[in-house]
Amino acid sequence: MEQKIDQKVVLVTGGTQGIGLGIAHEFLSKNYFVIICARHEPKENLFESFEESSLFIECDISSNESRAKLIETIKKNVGRIDVLVNNAGVGPPERKDLLEASEKFFEYVMKINLQGPYFLTQQLANYMIELQEKGKILNYHPSIMTISSISAFTSSTSRGEYCISKAGLSMMTKLYADRLAEYNIPVYEIQPGIIETPMTKGVKSKYDKLIGEGLLPIKRWGNPADIGKAAVTLAEGLIPYTTGQVLNLDGGFHVRRL
Repeated sequence: MEQKIDQKVVLVTGGTQGIGLGIAHEFLSKNYFVIICARHEPKENLFESFEESSLFIECDISSNESRAKLIETIKKNVGRIDVLVNNAGVGPPERKDLLEASEKFFEYVMKINLQGPYFLTQQLANYMIELQEKGKILNYHPSIMTISSISAFTSSTSRGEYCISKAGLSMMTKLYADRLAEYNIPVYEIQPGIIETPMTKGVKSKYDKLIGEGLLPIKRWGNPADIGKAAVTLAEGLIPYTTGQVLNLDGGFHVRRL
């Protein structure tokens, strides 16, 4: 297994749109080699000016077989991984009241939002440990971060499966932070709030009104670049004496106010 890339390498799951795309662009701007994985190849070249520093790999993270192919491709064609950003996620295909929601949609959301990241983190953490033990990469300081949501602690009874999946990611972060500390691999959770993406396009007027009425101390929507800047900060090791940290990127939504 040879190192193919001299740059630091980041894998961003679900990186073809929204928050994931914003994260990818921020890492590219900092001279990282960026691997994007998603279930479907984008219809257009998202990184035309960064073609030599990016790679798209089709992958369904809910599938063990697909994850295995992803990791094999990274090992064969790239030869290293410095940062994993677990970003891929979906909402339920239909929003239904908690008393009417289906087991089918629950399983669908859980496999993509929680089971996939849980085992992808396991697989890539082992690869990071392997790279450390080989000692062939100078100044190798890997890290892992997961993009969850304010839904990890905020009830939304019309999409309970989504909330539970994000709460699960919070515990996943703590577990891996604990387990990987002995290998000096920090693990972080980023909790975005109301972010302007294709996923929130359908509820724009609702949140425009709520933000205008004072829902957030910082009275604006977040954007994908806000999340990307935070992810790069963590990856660069600028907050070194922490692991298992939750970074609230929600305009102050989490602050309890009277």
